Amino acid sequence: MSVRPTDAAVLQHGFTLPANPSVDLPGGAAPVTGKRYALADLIDLAQELNPETRIAWNQARDAALAAGIARSAYLPRLTASVLAGTQSERGGSAALGQLIEPSNHANGSVAVLSLQWLLFDFGQREALVTMADQHTVIANIQFTRAHQQLIHAVSLAFLRHATARTRVDATMASQADAKGLLAAAQARLQHGQGTVMDVAQARQQVAQADLAQVAAQGEQEEAYQQLLAMIGISPLATLEIADAPARPVSHVDEALLDDVVRSALQRRPDVLAAVAAQQAASAGVRAARADFLPRLFVSASGSRSNGDMDISAVPSVDEQAPTVNLSSHRWSSSLLLGVSVPLYSGGERNARLAQARNRAAMAADSLDRVKLDAVAEIVAAHSRLRTRLQATHAAQALLEASQLAHDAASAAYQRGVGSLTDVLAADRQLLQARISLADADGAARAASVDLALACGNLGTAPGQGD
Repeated sequence: MSVRPTDAAVLQHGFTLPANPSVDLPGGAAPVTGKRYALADLIDLAQELNPETRIAWNQARDAALAAGIARSAYLPRLTASVLAGTQSERGGSAALGQLIEPSNHANGSVAVLSLQWLLFDFGQREALVTMADQHTVIANIQFTRAHQQLIHAVSLAFLRHATARTRVDATMASQADAKGLLAAAQARLQHGQGTVMDVAQARQQVAQADLAQVAAQGEQEEAYQQLLAMIGISPLATLEIADAPARPVSHVDEALLDDVVRSALQRRPDVLAAVAAQQAASAGVRAARADFLPRLFVSASGSRSNGDMDISAVPSVDEQAPTVNLSSHRWSSSLLLGVSVPLYSGGERNARLAQARNRAAMAADSLDRVKLDAVAEIVAAHSRLRTRLQATHAAQALLEASQLAHDAASAAYQRGVGSLTDVLAADRQLLQARISLADADGAARAASVDLALACGNLGTAPGQGD
């Protein structure tokens, strides 16, 4: 079966839809003109604009309201009802040839005030309140975790942009070196000391440096757009980004790894949420056990009847309990103290208790699994940071050696005792060393942010007290 377009607008424009003037550009916070946005400023913008943090905040509020609802079970239920109506009666009877058809009609109203109060339930309400409180703790932890993950994502995007900008600086320095080499080759040719081939190779080096700079600028622009998208700002906005902060760490102490892991387990959101979930599951077991035990309650009601109606009871309405012992023009009240003892429920309570115990066992196993995963993540992040820092130190040494070799080859060529081939090779190695250092430094910074997130310490912008 084929589907054919029938809309005249679609047929007229082919497979291009007609423009809808109601569609406008995306909104968002307008950046402050002339301000250089540091990482902390970008994180503040993201926390304001990103919907994930607002969703987490609303979930935390919902959990807090649920805890308040659970606590309300300790308070009595007071209900007032007012009923008004009419009552009519008709009938017929025959006796001794006489037909009697009585007809009665009455109007009236009833006002009822009732009280229901559960006094003692062997800790079931307390267990339910504990469950609600732990769910509130979990929601608050998830709210904190949402902020930490947002800080982590923005920080990584910021560091990628900083690395891309450093690569641009490296290619610009290489471009300047290549242009200087071209000028030297042209000067040697004018003085009869160089060759046309030397000038051609130098121009080739300049062209390669130009191409490398264009590629680096493209990477920087792409990283800039990714950063804006992560924050939630329109990609059409112009934002001036500040330089990256100083490198947060220069070495990693292996002797402190045990302390780092122990401290991290006590503050990681996933571990704390798993602990709260286990406590909530344990409270669920206590609440299920209480279903087997008696309950002590008190019930009271008062009523006032007016009019000519004659009714025996008012049925239950919503939370209003049934009211009996009513008659016209009368006050009525009752106070009852009772005990409710569950005897048989067809196995429902046993199934609920087994289900609660199973959930408690799963929560305990989940906590163990979360702890193992957390330790593995922390150790891996710790090791990755150590490796990245070692790579940064090695890249720094490589840059220093490459710079020295480049300067020596350039000086030798300027004096006429070196070859252009050596200078070109040194220039390429120097560019690669600069890029390697930029990549290694960016990877080290990103690894430090990963470790801070893994340890649960990423509460602010990296390098500002986390």
